Amino acid sequence: MTDHDDRSVDHYIASLDEQTRQDSQTLIEMMQRISGREPTLWNVGTIGFGTYHYQYDSGREGDGHTIGFYPRKGRLTIYLMDGTSRHSELLAKLGKHSTTGYCLYVRRLSDVDLPVLEQIVHDSYEFVESKSQDGPIRQILWKADA
Repeated sequence: MTDHDDRSVDHYIASLDEQTRQDSQTLIEMMQRISGREPTLWNVGTIGFGTYHYQYDSGREGDGHTIGFYPRKGRLTIYLMDGTSRHSELLAKLGKHSTTGYCLYVRRLSDVDLPVLEQIVHDSYEFVESKSQDGPIRQILWKADA
């Protein structure tokens, strides 16, 4: 539960306000259930589960988290690395949210239907995992026609 600088996910979560901390704990439990992986910190405050490797024709390559979220006061960003457009049917049933390319934004988890959210995150995780089974992912999944 630490990143390369030994920052603890638990320590990070403890630094958040009460509502964001509660929502983060719920998302951690959900994403652990889906991925079977422990949470790790990525970048400034993203909590990720699982990894995949990408390598584009441009030569750029690296590792990304398969699913994850970034908790901020008043707004949770949930990352769907396969893109939000793949989930439009379920997103229509989710509740109060907004989206951009691969980001799903909610103010608090009480604004959304948690079983629907869990299905979306599960489907995203399974899709990215399946794409990464054959080696590095060679396209930006949320921009590609899946």
